[in-house]
Amino acid sequence: MLANNFLLISGFNVSALLPLILVVIGGIVLIRGDLFGEGGGKNFGITRGSVENAALEISAGPVDVVAYGLQREARLIAGQYAPDSRPDLQVDGVNARLRMDRAATPFFSLTPWQVALARDLPWKIYISTHLGQVSVDMSDLIVDGGVIATGFGDIQVTAPHEALAPVYVRSTLGNIRVSVPPGYNTKVVVRTTRLFSLRVDEARYSSLEPNVYVARDPAPDQPEAVIYVNGTFGDAYLL
Repeated sequence: MLANNFLLISGFNVSALLPLILVVIGGIVLIRGDLFGEGGGKNFGITRGSVENAALEISAGPVDVVAYGLQREARLIAGQYAPDSRPDLQVDGVNARLRMDRAATPFFSLTPWQVALARDLPWKIYISTHLGQVSVDMSDLIVDGGVIATGFGDIQVTAPHEALAPVYVRSTLGNIRVSVPPGYNTKVVVRTTRLFSLRVDEARYSSLEPNVYVARDPAPDQPEAVIYVNGTFGDAYLL
């Protein structure tokens, strides 16, 4: 928001903010790593029961997040969370909502959170951090839309096997990498700016129009997944 306000000032060069931003981020990272350190996390698992649809909501603050498909059957979710903490689960009939909130965990715990999600039901995925990196591998998941966002932090996303609604990926300061497994029918739409550029592996993607790309050689009858990417400072990579 501050950067956007500066853009309203005639003749202001927003790139002049970059050294100051990098100094601030460097200081925060040092405090995070040296002062607080990283303690061990706590493993958890939740059985699936009668759940047929699920939503995952993660607000991780400064904590890194890793998400991927769950290999073990009969479980809804498993992974690693902060010590002395457990995801909040609410079930309404066949619908489940799981929430992992930094505000509900010990202040000094900065161990990365890991979550593995059941592969045979649709997930709404909402993940946000303000100073954490996010890696989400949806290659064997059914995704019913979602938002993956960071303040200061990189994002790594692997396209979903099936998407019932678009996935939105955005970062204020950080790089975004989107990977598409061979044979997937994926369209990626990127909104670039002067300070957020796009780099594309043209052997893997063809361009439909400026900043709109589709993965080459999708498998027959593979459902289309759409990913929207935007950022303020950094680069987007289609890999």
